[in-house]
Amino acid sequence: MPLEITWWGHATCTVEDSGVRLLTDPLFARRLAHLRRRRGALPPPEAALADVVLVSHLHSDHLHLPSLALLAPGTRLLVPRGARRAVPGLARTAGQRDLAVTEVAPGDEFSVRAGVRVRAVSARHDGRRLPFGPQLAPALGYVVEGAARTYFAGDTGLFDTMAEEVGPVDVALLPVGGWGPYLGPGHLDAGRAARALAELAPAAAVPVHYGTYWPIGMDAVRPHEFHAPGEEFVRRARRLAPKVTVRAPAHGERVRLP
Repeated sequence: MPLEITWWGHATCTVEDSGVRLLTDPLFARRLAHLRRRRGALPPPEAALADVVLVSHLHSDHLHLPSLALLAPGTRLLVPRGARRAVPGLARTAGQRDLAVTEVAPGDEFSVRAGVRVRAVSARHDGRRLPFGPQLAPALGYVVEGAARTYFAGDTGLFDTMAEEVGPVDVALLPVGGWGPYLGPGHLDAGRAARALAELAPAAAVPVHYGTYWPIGMDAVRPHEFHAPGEEFVRRARRLAPKVTVRAPAHGERVRLP
């Protein structure tokens, strides 16, 4: 059975492997604080259907409580260890929706069902809930190991041990941009993502985390940072990792990968 990936926008993807649906960092909002969705229709209700949801870190565009409230009762959430302490609303939302929350740290593994498991890996990103809040939970990436091995990087900077910690993978979902005109530390832009791709050396890659949300009133400020990262990643990947098949789906598009 081929791997199927649907990119809903930002860091939100559905990964379908061996009959299991995994959803990454669900964000189903038209507006979030000072950000508005500028490209791609809101995902349909079926986008919230998942066996397991992978939350990479505590920023509200990745751990978005109103979006988690759209999940079906009984859905399993994997969140960074310490998330419930750092975000009290997570426990309330999980209780109201009967969501099963499991906290994980780098190196932890979770068995979804026979033949499919998820392994948490390190990320280099400030994943605090608030910019000045305490560091109570690590930022994570995840490797889904089923018929294929799929790496969801979450938000991360490039770090020396990335390929070693992630291990061999078939597909990499890599962030290539952000939601504002400037990327701070702990992020991958198109160039750094292409360097990461060359080190990871998967068979295929999908760029994510770009071209969806943008600050209100800043449409004319460095617009290339909104529009260009996906295409720039494809160009740079062709040069730095020519053996990797790169697919850049449109919002809501499903791609099949061998």
